[in-house]
Amino acid sequence: MVPNPESGAGLERYREYLRLLARLQMDPRLKGKLDASDLVQQAFLRAYQALGQLRGKTDAEIAAWLRQILARTLANAVRDYSREKRDVGLERSLGVALDASSARLEAWLTTDSPSPSQHAERNEQLVHLAEALAALPELQREALLLRYCHGKTVQDIGVQFGRSRAAIASLLRRGLKQLREHLHPR
Repeated sequence: MVPNPESGAGLERYREYLRLLARLQMDPRLKGKLDASDLVQQAFLRAYQALGQLRGKTDAEIAAWLRQILARTLANAVRDYSREKRDVGLERSLGVALDASSARLEAWLTTDSPSPSQHAERNEQLVHLAEALAALPELQREALLLRYCHGKTVQDIGVQFGRSRAAIASLLRRGLKQLREHLHPR
């Protein structure tokens, strides 16, 4: 369902997707000061205020528009909390980083040379993936994100969490199993 630009209906379906991207790209200086949910809420407020500027009609265009708004929100938060002058390069790099995170998430769902309908279906799957990840226990979600979005090794994750390699492998297995069950219910 593509949002109605007049009313903003349908934008809400992107909330978990944006929250996941915010968690992946949040500046370490902001952790403990702001939550990804706070940043997404601010981005949604800006999106609803700027609905008249939305030109996109497809899911991909709307998701890209929302990622740009989130990137500006993240850049503003870094600026506000660091009290430094605005760094336009930072804002641009956050936008690129969000696009890259989105691309890594899409890599979980990639098919060969997608048609427009396949591309729309993949965007829908990406939104469902973000919802499924949000439903996981925090430790499983963090382990999966570190492994598959940040490319960390099982051993690196174990060091970060203070757990054995076997414990992390088990955590990843359980997390993937729950993701599959959520994404492909019987």
